[in-house]
Amino acid sequence: MTSANAADRRFQVLPDAEAVATEAAERMISRIAENATRPAICLTGGSGPKALYALLGSPDYRSRIAWDRVHWFIGDERFVSADDKRNNMAMARDLFLNRCAPPGNIHPMPTDAHDPDTTARLYERELQLFYNARRLDAAKPLFDVVLMGLGPDGHTASLFPEDRALDETERWVVGVDHAHVEPFVPRVTLTLPALASSREMLFLVSGKAKQGILSKVMAGADLPGTRAHSSGITTWLTDAAAAGSPA
Repeated sequence: MTSANAADRRFQVLPDAEAVATEAAERMISRIAENATRPAICLTGGSGPKALYALLGSPDYRSRIAWDRVHWFIGDERFVSADDKRNNMAMARDLFLNRCAPPGNIHPMPTDAHDPDTTARLYERELQLFYNARRLDAAKPLFDVVLMGLGPDGHTASLFPEDRALDETERWVVGVDHAHVEPFVPRVTLTLPALASSREMLFLVSGKAKQGILSKVMAGADLPGTRAHSSGITTWLTDAAAAGSPA
């Protein structure tokens, strides 16, 4: 089942979390193939993308990706060391990046910096160097795909409800001093304008525990997950349990 609203948010309900991961992998591979130069993918953390990352590293999918061309970024990071199990990019590295992608194509946030804001400014500069501009151009998306999740409070990336980072319009990356959910460590996150600079934003939402907050997003509640959208296509891939309906 697929539906869309006036903001071009498309909700696709799939049978289960495995089907969500498969659909996301197919969409990512298609977007990568459309960009003949340097495709850029913005990854997400949390538990939601684990099945997708395992799939991307599997033999059937690895052979379909031009690893030498694709660059991998991260939408938000916990301000912990690179080898900490809570580190978002560390999870992606363990599941597929270290086995598949050239080291120079992996762009983690430098969490060994002095503080989250310093990390944010360093990462913003790295994104700008890759993009070859200091200002975003609506006609030239920064990312081919941005992966997103949805937290129990409606947060996405590390953009939390009522946080001032939601209203940032100039900076591409900001530090977040206080997380509203576990793990309670400072964060670094891309802002809504940077995340929006994408050909497609893919939300991955699975499990009955997400049903309540997903229903609020679908009803248009003022939550970070509702406010986040792509300048291109915004697709919500959910399983039947999260959607509270048959696929």
